[in-house]
Amino acid sequence: MGQGPATSNFELQTSNFRRLALVARDIKLSHSVFALPFALLSAFLAAAHTTGKLLAWPTLGLVVLCMVLARTVAMTVNRWADAKLDAANPRTAGRAIPSGRLRPGFVLAVAPNPA
Repeated sequence: MGQGPATSNFELQTSNFRRLALVARDIKLSHSVFALPFALLSAFLAAAHTTGKLLAWPTLGLVVLCMVLARTVAMTVNRWADAKLDAANPRTAGRAIPSGRLRPGFVLAVAPNPA
């Protein structure tokens, strides 16, 4: 997919969306939704144990945001770091980086920056 003068803005947006969808599929973003109840239960239990009160809504929102971002960063970096191992394993060779559908630099660029 070239980015010459004939490439429309819509085509660039579509290709970027497709690449982001590949990243989300490879890091199993849907698994963050599965893990969310465990993070929330832990936060509620910790708040009840330390303060005896329920979590405030802003704190609850931060717990959700931090859990999803931390897992996203970890899984994205893991996919990048293990790309050569994944390429050698028949079960994981079809992932986006080992199969060549995504470049390693793109995957790192879209990872949330924890700094």
